[in-house]
Amino acid sequence: MSELSKQRKLQHLFLRAGFGAGINEIQKHLNSSPEKTAEILLNNSLHYAELELKFNQKLQEKDSLPLNPKELSKKEKKQFQKQSRENLKELNISWINKMCNDKSVLRERMTLFWHGHFACKSRVALFMKNQNNTLRKHALGNFADLLKSISKDPAMLQFLNNQQNRKSSPNENFARELLELFTLGRGNYSEMDIKEAARAFTGWGFDKNGEFKDRKKLHDEDEKKFMGVSGNLDGNNILDIILDNRKTAEHITKKLYAYFVNENINKEITNYLSKEYYESGYDTGKLMKRIFTSDWFYNKENIGVKIKSPVDLICGLKKSFGLDFENPESLLVIQKNLGQTLLHPPNVAGWPGGRSWIDSSSLMFRMKLPEYIFLSAGRGFDYEINSGKNSKRKEKFPVKNFKVKSDMSGFLSAFGKFSGDELTDKLCEYLLQSDAGNETKKLVKKYSDYSGKENSIESMTMRILSLPEYQLC
Repeated sequence: MSELSKQRKLQHLFLRAGFGAGINEIQKHLNSSPEKTAEILLNNSLHYAELELKFNQKLQEKDSLPLNPKELSKKEKKQFQKQSRENLKELNISWINKMCNDKSVLRERMTLFWHGHFACKSRVALFMKNQNNTLRKHALGNFADLLKSISKDPAMLQFLNNQQNRKSSPNENFARELLELFTLGRGNYSEMDIKEAARAFTGWGFDKNGEFKDRKKLHDEDEKKFMGVSGNLDGNNILDIILDNRKTAEHITKKLYAYFVNENINKEITNYLSKEYYESGYDTGKLMKRIFTSDWFYNKENIGVKIKSPVDLICGLKKSFGLDFENPESLLVIQKNLGQTLLHPPNVAGWPGGRSWIDSSSLMFRMKLPEYIFLSAGRGFDYEINSGKNSKRKEKFPVKNFKVKSDMSGFLSAFGKFSGDELTDKLCEYLLQSDAGNETKKLVKKYSDYSGKENSIESMTMRILSLPEYQLC
């Protein structure tokens, strides 16, 4: 394709600023420019609604408690762990559904980005729910507010051991990750800065109710020197010094560009974006508007070049085909086997993304997933994976009643007026963000079912969804 169509540019916007869109929604915006549609998505995401979940009431009282597991009996500990796992599953599934159904799609996309940036996990579901809503609240707001809120967040303080950070025994975990991953980026601070920041954060912790506590008796009151600033510094002072450093704006801007635009950083663009971001006082919403309404965002080199994350893949299928997983456990199994379980990042650096999403086993599963969803309803399924040591084994997913409902009516209606080569072209334009090529299209047509209009559309769709190109956005 020599020049990108408006439809493909719109799809690019919906895939990057949200999680894709049904064909009818794409067609609804064809009379508007992608830039105008971007403003609509931004305005829709000004609305903020928390992820509401009422966990098991018995656990609600105990959920926030085990600062000291010794307080629990063996039976209570086992019950707590079991209920916590169930609550985290419920939170995971509810968030996936919110991503797919909420009108504030950009806010949900940004919440997912910040979840990867401030990567954290906790066995206390209530802590994770509250953190998730903190990310959502500040997702398009001021980064300074978000940073200060997350720095006092119980899940984060627990995850990075700041609960154990006290003047008699400083713990550097939180300070180190704050500087390296969350703000300045590697190479823009010294080891002494980490040590001094850790001293400044002594005493920051939380109580059994999940409330932040600045425990003055545990705080180091002696003078500290952090990045050239001396005094009796505390955590708030450290955060202000970090935010006053332009390297923080540069680090965050580059991460946003890599995530939303292209992993190959355009330094000229990120330099002026980070300057604007810093001078705006870290207005994230303003920065995202600048990105999504810029001509370069829609350049061909930025479209169809990113590998879909597992969450992108799941949400894209749900939005395109109106999928409803009757057994929500299926969503958890798919996430686990594709390598991205929400609320459970691999480490504090989050999911590396990019090519790390793909290996021999996950690629096979990705390409077979549409078949599992549309054709394997009502039973578990097996697939062959490669262990990486030239040996293969079969695994059966622990999903009973793998049932999925789909609403294909709008999809079939949109493509029902096409046939032959035109049908193939139209389906490829909607489902793929890169050109399939004539040979690929020939194979799609060759192995499709032409026994009726609906069968033709559905079978051709299945073939396209199983192409490697479908894994790109």
